[in-house]
Amino acid sequence: MDLYLVRHGSNDYLAKSLLAGRSPEVHLNEQGQAEAERLANSLSNARIQRIFSSPLERAVQTAEPTAKRLNLEIEIAPEILEINFGDWTGRSLRELDRDPAWKNFNLYRSGTRIPNGETMLESQSRMVSFIEKLFRENPNRTIALFSHGDPIKSVFAYYLGIPLDLFTRIEISPGSYSILRLQPWGPQIVAINRLP
Repeated sequence: MDLYLVRHGSNDYLAKSLLAGRSPEVHLNEQGQAEAERLANSLSNARIQRIFSSPLERAVQTAEPTAKRLNLEIEIAPEILEINFGDWTGRSLRELDRDPAWKNFNLYRSGTRIPNGETMLESQSRMVSFIEKLFRENPNRTIALFSHGDPIKSVFAYYLGIPLDLFTRIEISPGSYSILRLQPWGPQIVAINRLP
């Protein structure tokens, strides 16, 4: 199975360095819409047969041009949702930099629970479990998942055997796609953070 992991496009929360998390009504801005169109151009020749998206608007809006180009339905998958950032949702990164819990989260991702949110390990587990389920059910298909930066990083950390505490070394830019190939003998990383 070839899996295209796509990070949603740019939005105003990103532009203002705010942590959108699972906030509703966070839409692509003009730059993000352009990124979604460029993705559609790049992915239209990838032989994608199914498209899944996080339920959040910014992910669905990023998937729409590709789905339209390929005449595919967008299947909503809560498993590939953004991390639950709990009490940090909507806060600025500048404000969070003064929070010791935020600093600890960024140093010790594998064991720090976000206040009233989830751990990075929980996010990774739901992402990888969903991908492995897709692989069992679609071993020879090409699938695109439109998701979020940290969950996508956690997938590559898992398949590369990198500890979650080091996963910030992986860059996943807005409007980028990465390719993971799953085969019976094991995974293969084909591309990471490709910008169309």
